[in-house]
Amino acid sequence: MNQTATLPSPSLPGDNRLEKIRIVLSHTSHPGNIGAVARAMKTMGLSRLTLVNPKCFPDDEAMRRAVGADDILQRATVCRSLDAALADTVIAFAVSARHRNLGPAPRSAREAAPEVLALTGSGEVALVFGNETAGLSNAEVQRCQRTVFIPANPDYTSLNLASAVQLICYELRMTAFDGSPPVFTKVIPFASQRATNDEVERFHAHLERVMIAAGFLVPQQPKRLMPKLRRLFARAELERDEINILRGILDAVEKRMGH
Repeated sequence: MNQTATLPSPSLPGDNRLEKIRIVLSHTSHPGNIGAVARAMKTMGLSRLTLVNPKCFPDDEAMRRAVGADDILQRATVCRSLDAALADTVIAFAVSARHRNLGPAPRSAREAAPEVLALTGSGEVALVFGNETAGLSNAEVQRCQRTVFIPANPDYTSLNLASAVQLICYELRMTAFDGSPPVFTKVIPFASQRATNDEVERFHAHLERVMIAAGFLVPQQPKRLMPKLRRLFARAELERDEINILRGILDAVEKRMGH
């Protein structure tokens, strides 16, 4: 493994660079956490998971906690040692809440993200997370060339493993897409097409008819009621769906009135 690494110019698109980042979990004790990590990775666009001596894996609990990210679990690599997990990477970043004098000064996740992504131009990059209870040992940190931390509340820095992975992956995703990752939503658009002039005129005629039938508008003394209403609805810039709703209300009123 390279002990010194230069920063190549990032030439890969955001998605491709994220695919070259390997999340390594060392000696994970609870299979549910492995599943939760897989889910955290997938939501941020990462897919490479490596496990070092997990206590229980594969496991049904891991699959349940993955919630749709079971493909990441199925492709996960299991190794007997951290050295084996890092064998073909160009650099490894130890993720630890403890600041230790074992190498370069620790950097926050946001500060480290550009370097992580830039180094994917040379090969695969590993981010190493320790056991849920003890974190990474000194020996494991020394197998890595950089140290990364999450700037949590100094009075309570304890983070769930999956939460820590989620935060690191989020910073990587935001950096990979220059702060504006692609957004997809399944929400049906609320707006509809703008109503045509004919549709608006038919609505006004319908409204006038109902107001006359209800006794609200007296044709012999209309005053400025209709011009005021026209100005009101002109400001609203009625959409086709809105016209249909309003005319539906007017239809209901007419039926009640026996017209």
